Amino acid sequence: MRENAVDEQKRDLEVLIRSRYPVIYLVSWEEKRVLESLREIGARLGRRVVSWSCLSGLVSQAATVGDAQEVKKAGNAASRDPLNALREAAEWKESAIFIFNDFSPYLAPGNHAVIRAVREIAQDFTTSYKTVILLGTHLQLPPALEKDVSVVDFPLPGTRELGALLDAAARELKGNAALRVDADADSREEIIKAAQGLTLAEAESVFARSLVVHGRLGVGQIPEILREKRQIIRKSGLLDYFDATVNLGDVGGLDNLKQWLAKRRLAFSDRAAHFGLPAPRGVLLLGVQGCGKSLCAKAVSALWQLPLLRLDVGRIFNSMLGGSEENIRRAIGIAEGVAPCILWVDEIDKAFGGLSGASTDGGTSQRVLGTFLTWLAEKDSAVFVAATANNVAALPPELLRKGRFDEIFFVDLPCREERENILSIQLRRRGRDSGMFAVTELAAASEGFSGAELEQAVISGLFDAFSENGREVVTADILRAIAETVPLSRIMEEEIARLREWCRYRTRPASPAAMRRAAGSRLAGLPYAGGIIGGGMEPELPCVEGEAL
Repeated sequence: MRENAVDEQKRDLEVLIRSRYPVIYLVSWEEKRVLESLREIGARLGRRVVSWSCLSGLVSQAATVGDAQEVKKAGNAASRDPLNALREAAEWKESAIFIFNDFSPYLAPGNHAVIRAVREIAQDFTTSYKTVILLGTHLQLPPALEKDVSVVDFPLPGTRELGALLDAAARELKGNAALRVDADADSREEIIKAAQGLTLAEAESVFARSLVVHGRLGVGQIPEILREKRQIIRKSGLLDYFDATVNLGDVGGLDNLKQWLAKRRLAFSDRAAHFGLPAPRGVLLLGVQGCGKSLCAKAVSALWQLPLLRLDVGRIFNSMLGGSEENIRRAIGIAEGVAPCILWVDEIDKAFGGLSGASTDGGTSQRVLGTFLTWLAEKDSAVFVAATANNVAALPPELLRKGRFDEIFFVDLPCREERENILSIQLRRRGRDSGMFAVTELAAASEGFSGAELEQAVISGLFDAFSENGREVVTADILRAIAETVPLSRIMEEEIARLREWCRYRTRPASPAAMRRAAGSRLAGLPYAGGIIGGGMEPELPCVEGEAL
């Protein structure tokens, strides 16, 4: 998928040059890759490639990399000045492609002479076989040039280029007993997938580091590759990178959701693409607070071996005019740049809730929401959006429209068997053997508790035991903590009832327990929750694994 986009962008660039577009603004971090691609285009079109920098001036490049050092001597000291360089390009007699590296600072407001020179070149080069490429890491174009300059985003390396880099490393180390590259088909695909979103230089560096530290480069070194992406995310300041420290085994219950995620584990592979499967778009998890929605979003990262990025919408909004819209576009661009990845939007109801109506901020909130919704509907990048929400009433209706997400799951309070599972997990996480506790009794006593409340009951029991000369925790300690807790399901029973009513026919249950409750409801057709909603005292329905309505 990414490979097709890379090839298409390179073809578009060549088409623009062949069509005599005079000035092209190329957005890329990779000067070396850009130069090599333009050499290939120049060789096909019979045009000289000339590069410029403020240190070397105009330098005529050879058609091949091997001859570059010899030709570099032709650099002109006077042409280090950008205005002189543009004048020389305008007077150049033969067909050529000029690459002006790091040129965006010279297009800042106030550099009127440089901006005027670019405008004149844009007018004069339309009838010649000369093209000026303005290369920069970010788009920074003055209004005066908006109609004269075409903008192209030069893509990051695709699977073919990353695969060639990996294959070159494998050939170079062939026969070296101390250093080894696992180059079988499955390992190769997994490594390349993990490296997507890196520049070639970044990928080469992280491959080398894995070989130096571990003596090998294989599937086991994928976390090392993903850590390189952490640096990219941290530098942006708009997204947070989370290490995959949680897996689906740490999530109690929610079997329907787990199965849905497990079926899509290989959805970003080449095999899935050849099978005709599109990349999953995303999932929206609605439900009661503390029931594992955010935990599941984190667990997807470990299950799919993909980086997890968290979008904090609070960082998006900027006091400067147009700053918020630019920030959301940058955040989306960064996520697409490191794709395939998981983009986690926690509590999206608080982030975007109420933004579809009237606004007191001049429409900034609505424009940010509109940009995000448009991207959700039209994105073709391998960015899986995992969004969570507690208050469905606060969600903009546009967000729930079919096509934004693949599926909307309802995460309800855990049933008895699920509570047993959650309690066992929490005890094991704290170094205790769950077989030494009356987990069934604890689950029966904690009816109506969320997963987060069960975790806190275990922690509270541990504190009680530790305060008594560090004795070992027992079942009675946790039972006492449960008895002293008023669960959220009692405090907010009316809100939970409304949420269940809304979700009953509009969402897919994340757990078989929710399906059983919906089928056995005795409260005017509402899903029944173990006698909590409405104050009933009827026993909970059993949680039957995988049973459907």
